[in-house]
Amino acid sequence: MNGAPRLGLGMAALGRPGYITLDRASTLGSVRTIDDMQSKANQVMDQLFQLSTTSTTTTGANRPWLDCARSYGLSEKFVGEYLRDNKIAPSDVFVSSKWGYTYVADWNIELGEGDPHEVKDHSADNFLKQVEETNEFIGEFVDLYQVHSATFESGILTDERVHAALSKCKDERGWMLGLSVSGPNQGDILKEAMKLKSTTESEKPLFDSVQCTYNILEQGAGEALQVAHDSGMDIIIKEGLANGRALRLPSLKDYAAQLDCAPDQLALGCILAQPFEPRVLSGAVTPEQLTSNFGAQDVAAKLRNEPGLLEEIMKECRVESEPYWKERSALSWN
Repeated sequence: MNGAPRLGLGMAALGRPGYITLDRASTLGSVRTIDDMQSKANQVMDQLFQLSTTSTTTTGANRPWLDCARSYGLSEKFVGEYLRDNKIAPSDVFVSSKWGYTYVADWNIELGEGDPHEVKDHSADNFLKQVEETNEFIGEFVDLYQVHSATFESGILTDERVHAALSKCKDERGWMLGLSVSGPNQGDILKEAMKLKSTTESEKPLFDSVQCTYNILEQGAGEALQVAHDSGMDIIIKEGLANGRALRLPSLKDYAAQLDCAPDQLALGCILAQPFEPRVLSGAVTPEQLTSNFGAQDVAAKLRNEPGLLEEIMKECRVESEPYWKERSALSWN
């Protein structure tokens, strides 16, 4: 997507008190009331705007980018209030959000055994409900609206009523449409989604964008992402640090020392340097983490000039998809 920001702030870890990122207590502390989390979110958003406005980029690529979801607790509320309170014009920010999950944890971190923090529903009725909720909180700022975690089982890929509702939303609101994918078969889901067409303009694809998990550990969707990029699809990468797991990898630390950069910068730089030209979301929860993450752009530039080193790092760090996702599913909300 020409002119779109390359690095953004994902609100999954800031819009609610609990998430699966490792060691949240050490960075967020134990006090996580709504007011406290909104204050923390505002501090990180302040830093995002500071980093973006001091960028040397002269195109829309330096616009601050915020990524929300209906299930990220109060992320849309936090973002909407921040942008309005600071009198940010819609043209001066890039905002994406997602529908398809409902947050049901009631601002709790620990739930009963087996109780979910969010519940999936990819029906047309839920889309029509959630799109109005999103519109209320951040409607004038939205650039991209995404299906949250599309799967074969959820029915989103075959439900023509949903496809019609999405196409109508795109036409009437002017929002681009995307989908996020997860799991060991996310590449297959993406390839199937690419076949879908708008119900109002049959020659055009239904989805403009995909948000996919890809990092130095989980590289399984790389081929599908390249195909999507070559077709003109906007590529967004989530969980670039593997919820913190990538930062514990000894080989990453060794390569980072070799390149004189922080491990998080190298991990994200390896993603930014991929030939499918992704845009990448940071999961930072402090201004310091975000500032470090943004240093990945300089590291990516170095890696593009040393493709052999990039290939070596990716090969050294890669794990198989099935065990990666099995380990992720075992991560505790904290």
